[in-house]
Amino acid sequence: MSLKNQNLISKSEVIMNIKNINLSFGGLKALSDVSLQIKKGEILAIIGPNGAGKSSMLNVISGIYVPQEGVVEWKGKRRNKIAPHDIARMGIARTFQNIALFKGMSALENILTGRNILMKRNLFMEMLYMGLGRRQEEEHRKKAEEIIDFLEIQSIRKTPVARLPYGMQKRVELGRALALEPELLLLDEPMAGMNVEEKEDMCRFVLDVNEQFGTTIVLIEHDMGVVMDISDRVVVLDYGIKIADGTPDKVRSEKKVIDAYLGVG
Repeated sequence: MSLKNQNLISKSEVIMNIKNINLSFGGLKALSDVSLQIKKGEILAIIGPNGAGKSSMLNVISGIYVPQEGVVEWKGKRRNKIAPHDIARMGIARTFQNIALFKGMSALENILTGRNILMKRNLFMEMLYMGLGRRQEEEHRKKAEEIIDFLEIQSIRKTPVARLPYGMQKRVELGRALALEPELLLLDEPMAGMNVEEKEDMCRFVLDVNEQFGTTIVLIEHDMGVVMDISDRVVVLDYGIKIADGTPDKVRSEKKVIDAYLGVG
């Protein structure tokens, strides 16, 4: 049974439209004529076997990769090559398959780095730190503390992340992404390497982010149980080609998906 709240209003507003994407690396075709839509407020899972093009697709969505052919539209406007900080300013944040935290910094300090793009201090404000600059600093710290409370990591807020267990590091990385207050959150295998209890916690946080903040979420995940439980919609890739797009129940029953990915008859 899905963990999603079935009483939520159907999501129909498209915030990102990806049309006929072709992406190659030398002679290797990573994505072939892939089109998909990301709808406001949904949780969209992108699945497929190893080498299917999932990470490439996420990198196209996040602006890291620029496809040789095809169009990416954000809120109805064509998006061309764009710098990472501009992607962040658009309200798109992501986590990574391999944790990318500042290991010598505390959990709180790492989460605060996610606020950097939102800080508007300049040299004049620095000189008048007792005024606007200080108030802004306090506001950002307050937001970081709210995220710490939300993720239930109060007890490790001042602990260097290098000393934290893997599951807690994953939580801190999610917190840093949330600090940006994103409209679109991209999660690259958020449950990878976790035990059952850690996965259950992360599922709960992902659902809460979506339902409480209205954040649109796109995730790559290998755990099919997780995908089917928390997703509104699933896109399946195989050898860089989209072979299915629909609700978890619909996708689960498609023969192409069973043959390519699920491996059950």
